Amino acid sequence: MPVNISEASPAPSLFSPVSLGKIELANRIVMAPLTRVRAGSSGIPGDLMVEYYRQRASVGMIITEGTYPDHASQGYVGEPGIATDEQAAGWQRVFEAVHAEGGRIVLQIMHAGRGTHPDINGGRRILAPSAIAIDNKTFTEKGEQPYPVPEAMTTAEIGAALEDFVTAARRAIEAGADGVEIHGANGYLLQQFLSPAANQRTDGYGGSPHNRARFVVEVVTAVAQAVGAERVGLRISPEVVLGDVFETDRDDVLATYGTLLDQLRPLGLAYLSVLHTEPGGDLVQELRRRFDGKLIVNNGPFGGQTTREQALQQIEAGHADAVVVGRALIANPDLVERWRGGHPENEPRPELFYGPGAEGYTDYPFLEAA
Repeated sequence: MPVNISEASPAPSLFSPVSLGKIELANRIVMAPLTRVRAGSSGIPGDLMVEYYRQRASVGMIITEGTYPDHASQGYVGEPGIATDEQAAGWQRVFEAVHAEGGRIVLQIMHAGRGTHPDINGGRRILAPSAIAIDNKTFTEKGEQPYPVPEAMTTAEIGAALEDFVTAARRAIEAGADGVEIHGANGYLLQQFLSPAANQRTDGYGGSPHNRARFVVEVVTAVAQAVGAERVGLRISPEVVLGDVFETDRDDVLATYGTLLDQLRPLGLAYLSVLHTEPGGDLVQELRRRFDGKLIVNNGPFGGQTTREQALQQIEAGHADAVVVGRALIANPDLVERWRGGHPENEPRPELFYGPGAEGYTDYPFLEAA
């Protein structure tokens, strides 16, 4: 029977709704997980963080900054956690504020792996797939210091880390999050397992692409079973070199991430988030095919600040179901309104991205105050 063109669904736009699993988005602008280190030494979200996220609730979905599932996995001074009931209660206030404004918010769970230091994580052990240090320095409470050589995780420690992800996910959902995002990108623990440069194990978690993908598969599967796959997203960043996680062989990258997504596809996850310089390129679109679910994309800090035109193009070209935006949302809490009406934007102040106070955090003007 011929399709009546007038009754066909209109082509999606940046401002049309979309469903990511059980998460209903009013538009296709997603706030990127942005490290802002405003949680103090306690890791408990306070009034400042509540206001920051509340201001940005008009986006289709907020992905919170990376949040540590246990104290040893904390990667930054001032990073929030969800390792304790007190931290979960702080996040509950954030979720309630966003929901009161009609927004949607998922909590990103981030284990730093070797990307931390004893002067950041309270003197706890540094664990990673292999005993290979990052050749760089990190900022600690005692100033810049070289990354230490981590301890290679035992099988029991791998299992314990998995349980930390599951516990964190349960805490987040019980506190009122619309979902959770598992951070498998940006050189942190899960990508350390995926990368042959960071993972030189000889057991079932190292060597072949299938073995290197094993821990990520186990974590995502366990979290999906605990809180429902339709509330779980996964973030990956194939070929993105952060934290010495080198992925330079395209064939190996495709084999590793391909087997990862082949194994995750039957779960029916809410979405896959991919950070890559070419969201519409062959690699990302092949991974999208292997995942066979909703895709959100982000070119990260590599292509400059995401513009309205770039975001529109990604949706109109069919490269993704939603676009993840970072710096433009730091500077413009009402970015959806600005982009919808073609209004001028505030300029971000990078020198204030990281710090303890409201300046450069909650004081960017809204349109009516500009």
